Amino acid sequence: MNGIPLVDLAWQHAEVDDEVRAGIDATFRDLDFVGGKAVAEFEREYADFLGSAHCIGVANGTDALELALRALDVGRGHDVVLPANTFIATAEAVVRAGARPVLADVDEDHLLLAPDAAAAALTPATRAVVAVHLYGQPAPVERIRAAVGPDVVVVEDAAQSQGARRFGQSAGTLGTVAGTSFYPGKNLGAYGDAGAVLTDDAEVARRVRLLANHGSDVRYRHELIGFNSRLDTIQAVVLLAKLRRLAQWNRLRSEAAVRYDALLADVPEVRRPRVLDGNDHVWHLYVVRVANRDDVLAHLHTEGIGAAVHYPVPVHLQPAFRDLGAGTGRHPVAERAAAEILSLPIHPGITPAEQERVVDALRKAVRA
Repeated sequence: MNGIPLVDLAWQHAEVDDEVRAGIDATFRDLDFVGGKAVAEFEREYADFLGSAHCIGVANGTDALELALRALDVGRGHDVVLPANTFIATAEAVVRAGARPVLADVDEDHLLLAPDAAAAALTPATRAVVAVHLYGQPAPVERIRAAVGPDVVVVEDAAQSQGARRFGQSAGTLGTVAGTSFYPGKNLGAYGDAGAVLTDDAEVARRVRLLANHGSDVRYRHELIGFNSRLDTIQAVVLLAKLRRLAQWNRLRSEAAVRYDALLADVPEVRRPRVLDGNDHVWHLYVVRVANRDDVLAHLHTEGIGAAVHYPVPVHLQPAFRDLGAGTGRHPVAERAAAEILSLPIHPGITPAEQERVVDALRKAVRA
């Protein structure tokens, strides 16, 4: 029996293959490799899709967050609050910008940055807080902003939330600036690394463009010391084709999540994910919680089920961040979740039969 992948990129590629090939052929015909027409077209269409004034394509999601922070003059001498339950790139971007990450715990039900924990983590040097939109649903940015006060800028890590909304407003437009990733497995994924910065602030957008292009907006005149972080034209071609299907693909993900909820209703050993009030979830990941997670995961793998863990080690327990001085017990909700979370296969092309097979294997595993 064939295995069931966590994400089926082959299904997505089959949906866009003809359009992508035509776009790549045009790129090679026009020798339009860097800063090409497709880049500007994608930036415009993605900004319109989200309702953002500005979208700046960059090389990857980590760069996007770093550039967003730098454009706000967040750097040396500043602290940045972020959740302990996130991919390490969120914290890396803070360090690369020259600032110090200060971690806060997440809420028990949704594993999103807890506003009260963010407020408790503030220091006299806090300049920003990064609200991470996790697994496909937005963090409660309005509550975080109220908790940290007007002097702390809210930056969104929107890498897992393309198309998600909070009270009708798109993730990526809830804070002052947002960074997102188009890594291939994202809801909107490229065929390699790619990312973008989103903002309604024209000056922030201008600074991001400068920083991403060697500090220059006129050839050989460099206003700032910048970086080389540009969205490739070929990746923009891929993203354009997928963007035009994103709303439909997100609906298919949501339908799959509803099916999982129904199939797991009679499996009390599995704690199903919850949607925060006000959120339209786009189900980048369908994350359940189980006891004896590693044994359950091993059993699923023997059954050909491509389950995974996002993320098994909180940031404060990573060897790279031992200098933060936060050992075990510092962020108990994130630590407890890290031992229990399990991502089940979900993607737009997953079938009801495949989901039934996933749940059958999971039911056997948790009751073994």
